This record gives sequence, structure tokens and C-alpha cells, in this order.
Amino acid sequence: MTADTAVVIPAKNEADRIGLTVESALTLPGVDLVVVVDDGSTDPTGRVARAAGARVVRHSRNRGKAAAMESGAEAVRLLDGEIPRHLLFLDADLAGTARAAAPLIEPVRTGEADMTVAVFATRVKLAGHGIVVRVSRDGIRRATGFQATQPLNGQRCLTRDAFEAARPLAHGFGVETALTIDLLRKGFRIREVEVEMAHRATGSDWRAQLHRARQLRDVALAPAGREPVVVDNLAKLRR
Repeated sequence: MTADTAVVIPAKNEADRIGLTVESALTLPGVDLVVVVDDGSTDPTGRVARAAGARVVRHSRNRGKAAAMESGAEAVRLLDGEIPRHLLFLDADLAGTARAAAPLIEPVRTGEADMTVAVFATRVKLAGHGIVVRVSRDGIRRATGFQATQPLNGQRCLTRDAFEAARPLAHGFGVETALTIDLLRKGFRIREVEVEMAHRATGSDWRAQLHRARQLRDVALAPAGREPVVVDNLAKLRR
């Protein structure tokens, strides 16, 4: 298969899982490049990723997921040939389940969708579950009329044109919510794809609660400035 897809993995302090995630991503059909953005890690995330076969971009300080996605996409652009690669964004803690991401790429590769969003077949306790998910889902629905299944899922494949149309990305943890809203409003086609993937479940200690509070803040702010517009033809939003 012709290599046409690059994987971008934002990562912070994921040295224990990033190696297997990178190795698994490199097995995906049509993937010839994995870029890990080490977003201010204080552990050897970058070294482990490089040893596993990734190109590594490092932020000297933590700049957040949106900035890491943009840095990774820019690194891919600099390495692209005449035809831009599709961009598959994966979380750093997927480990071996990253091998199951191929169904996300295929609808984009065949031109059936401009962006795919993963729906995990095995429901796990995702970071920002519960109220944060509801806030994201409701914000997307009000802005576009689209009912997202797992609106915060970071496993997404999209064309370079779609990615550029969504820039600048929304701040922090609001990036997925805003990405969906912006692309739907601009007429891009989104398809949700069920995959057998999973990442580390979040805990319930004070650090996890603080993490979810930050998510809630960013997700609630993501639709700001995006006036509600109902998509007229939801049939285009293939599920």
C-alpha cells in the first residue's frame, strides 16, 4: 500500500506506554511516519519514542494538547512530498491497542469522509467522562445539530485540507469539541467509526479531579464565538 498517512501523538510523561504505542502505530497500513510531540515531559518520553521509531518534536515547557497537535502537523508538513499525508492523531497511552486504528484511516483514504472520530467498542472510563462529555456533546449539538457519540475521543484521522480549515485549533482540552464544530460548520464530512481501542482509565484522586475540572473549563469555552448553526443535511454526516 502506498504510504499516505502520518501519525501524530501528543505526549506528556508517557514513558511507560509511548514505546508500544509508537511501535503499534508503525504497523498500520499506509503509515510511514510517526511524530511524537513531547509536550514538556519530565520523564524520558522523548527518548523512548525515538528508540521505538518515531520522529520527536519537543516543547521545552508544557503547551497543551492543541499546541502539540499543531506542532506535530507542522513537522509532518515539512516532511511531506508533493501529496500531503493524511493525519491520524492518537493518544500516547493506547499502547498495543493503537494497532486497531486502521478503520479510522480507510474512510479518509477512500474519500468517504474528511474526518473520522473513534468510538471505543469497549467503553472505559475516559478522561473527562460524565459531565464534561455531556457539556461537549451538548455544545456540538447546539452548534451543528450533530449528536456525537464520544465527542472527546482524541483518536481522529483527517485530511490535510480539513486540518488546515480548522486552524487555529481551540485551546487545551477543548480542541476535539471545537474541531468537530468547526469542520461541520464548514461543510466537511465526519464519520464515527467503532474501533477496538482503549487507553488508561482515569482515577478519582485529586489529580484526576483537577484534570477533569480543567477539561470542563476548556470544553465549555470551546463553542464560544461559534454561533449556533444547524447543519441542513445531516445525511452527509455518515456514521
